Amino acid sequence: MASPKKFAKFRDVMEEVKKSGAAIYTNPTGTSDLVVLSPYSMNYIHSYAQDSEFFLRLAKGKLYGSECKNCHYRYATPRSHCINCGHETKWFELPLEGRVHSWTTCYFGSEEFLKETPFNLVLVEFDGVDTLLLSRLFGIEEKDIYIGMGVKARFRKPARYLISDVHFIPAERKSSRRK
Repeated sequence: MASPKKFAKFRDVMEEVKKSGAAIYTNPTGTSDLVVLSPYSMNYIHSYAQDSEFFLRLAKGKLYGSECKNCHYRYATPRSHCINCGHETKWFELPLEGRVHSWTTCYFGSEEFLKETPFNLVLVEFDGVDTLLLSRLFGIEEKDIYIGMGVKARFRKPARYLISDVHFIPAERKSSRRK
């Protein structure tokens, strides 16, 4: 068996690995690094556990948060126990409209979302709820997003999963932007 070809540019190493399965990278320190192609695949079984009810309700177009049965602290995200007092929580229905508390634009994402970059993430605040909900914001350009902007929930069933997800769209028209 012949020794793998050597390259000084990692870009060339990657091309060779795609073709033959192996290459040697002579790195800037002068050492030779063997680089091989190792296909990797697995099935990951994920349980939503105590958050299951949240995702099952998303599939029905409903958005739920958690409220502490003891101190009545209200969470916009599912949680089984209160972070303040440790008591169990109960479900409550969140409104489908809220406001942008904060936001950022993601120019890189995991493999699942890489083709959708750039995309906007928002922290949504709701009246009467003590925490925020992280979600994506569609239907608006980055330059038109602002703190306090009204948003409304939309539900969709992703192609690869049985469970729905929630994202938000602007609830207002651009002309109503606060100065």
